[in-house]
Amino acid sequence: MDVAVVTLFPDMLAPVVQFGVVGRAIRRELARVTAIDPRDYATDPHGTVDDRPYGGGPGMVIRVEPFATAIAAARRVVPEGSPVVFLSPQGRPFDQATARDFAALPGLVLVAGRYEGFDERLIEIAGGEEISVGDFVLSGGEIAAMAVLDATLRLCPGVLGDEQSAEQESFADGLLDHPHYTRPEIAHGRPVPRVLTEGNHEAIRRWRRKQALGRTSLRRPDLLRGRQLSDEDQKLLGEFRAEQAALRTTEPTDN
Repeated sequence: MDVAVVTLFPDMLAPVVQFGVVGRAIRRELARVTAIDPRDYATDPHGTVDDRPYGGGPGMVIRVEPFATAIAAARRVVPEGSPVVFLSPQGRPFDQATARDFAALPGLVLVAGRYEGFDERLIEIAGGEEISVGDFVLSGGEIAAMAVLDATLRLCPGVLGDEQSAEQESFADGLLDHPHYTRPEIAHGRPVPRVLTEGNHEAIRRWRRKQALGRTSLRRPDLLRGRQLSDEDQKLLGEFRAEQAALRTTEPTDN
């Protein structure tokens, strides 16, 4: 997969493109990431990329030029038809389903903003889509772009050593992940759940599914709203809730 990132700070991409899963994918030539700096396309000696907003107000706004030229350059290094995505708090939420959709594409152009945001005409000219990584404001779009890069490229074929890893992670099927345990069997007096040590694969599968459903119910109930649960899922979720209620009744209380 070819990804071009339009950013005023190309060096900020180094941590994600040099290390971890994404870095390994690039070294194995399963992915290519190219940084495009709009300042290289500025038309004045100072490399100006922003200006005061029409109508007044604080801050500066990213100018149509030179970003439009930088986006055109980015399109030349990715496959034809690759979508343009602006990282913006005004965009639709980025989630695992979107990451899977992006990973199925041959290419992608990510545009990281700064200051008060983009001149709206830039988004219209580029025919791009705005994507948000959360309901909060960052100093710039580079961190958001890195999050999208990592979440997307790790889903590309051959990037993960075990393809099942991506299938069993949080949000892979709309649920949070189940708890994980490793050696030693007892740590700080806390044992690994017995079911995970007994080798009964069906019992382990049911336990993990129950924990994923229960954890989602407790921490992200919004993910379950409107979801059609199977008969088994309904039974497992009921078991989880009953077990949690039983635990609460046996917990010591302060008198």
